[in-house]
Amino acid sequence: MNEEFKTVQLIEITDDHALQRVDNYLIARLKGVPKSMIYRVLRKGEVRVNKKRVKPEYKLSIGDVLRIPPVRVADKPNNNVNLNKVASLETHILYEDDRIIVFNKPSGIAVHGGSGVNFGVIEGLRALRPDSRFLELVHRIDRDTSGCLLIAKKRSALRHLHEQLRHKQVDKRYHALVCGQWPEHRFKVVAALEKNTLKSGERLVSVSLNGKPSETRYRILEQFSKSTLVEASPITGRTHQIRVHCLHAGHPIAQDSKYGDSVFDARLKSIGFNRLFLHANSISFIHPSTEKKMKFTAPYDEALTKLLSEHVHDI
Repeated sequence: MNEEFKTVQLIEITDDHALQRVDNYLIARLKGVPKSMIYRVLRKGEVRVNKKRVKPEYKLSIGDVLRIPPVRVADKPNNNVNLNKVASLETHILYEDDRIIVFNKPSGIAVHGGSGVNFGVIEGLRALRPDSRFLELVHRIDRDTSGCLLIAKKRSALRHLHEQLRHKQVDKRYHALVCGQWPEHRFKVVAALEKNTLKSGERLVSVSLNGKPSETRYRILEQFSKSTLVEASPITGRTHQIRVHCLHAGHPIAQDSKYGDSVFDARLKSIGFNRLFLHANSISFIHPSTEKKMKFTAPYDEALTKLLSEHVHDI
């Protein structure tokens, strides 16, 4: 068991963790401790802030003294992080400073572990940067989507970037190969989206009058004989938004296992293309420390590059 879990810890909260929920702070600090155990010690009043009981949703303030009780965890080998995978993440870092990491996420890797997935980008980066006291996702992209992902290295940077997201100051541009000819006059899709969770735990999103307002803007990048490469800019940030909006427009994204076109996908599979063609191509935002506007572009991986360069007449 980790040594720091064996004794009572008294921690004074600094700016890095101000306004963070106490349950989220404990989950991040007590790595390997089951969430159920963390919520149990909160419920029993063993976690105290300034000597008082607190609820899980309590938001920490600068100067708060947090008491964390001893937590017993059975020793077990850490199989969650594959060292080869961790080492390979280094080559996908587009930019890093003392506040942020801009990462070109490969397709097929989740942004975080959970739901049957042991290894995620954030776990890998924490293993890659063991001396970093704070590493958190600023936003998320789907497991099968590649491209720009932003990670904060300080709580203050995370707050700054979340504020930009709320005020739509972060500009994210995705590239998607869609089935058929995208109409030249169609510049946006506005359709409310509702999220449903099946008994299996799988999430499916559909257009619904009961859903949350959602908007994606589109621009044609290149027309092919049976498909179109489009740029998609999500104005809202709903789960699977671009994928469902493309389907709603009648032009599902290539190799989309949830919302795709089986005939289109089979044709692409026959020429060796097997991944979702959705790529977070660029992201721009205001740097949380310098206040300067920054923009980053993530290069295509080998599969996307090969499809567009060698099979342009097949798509």
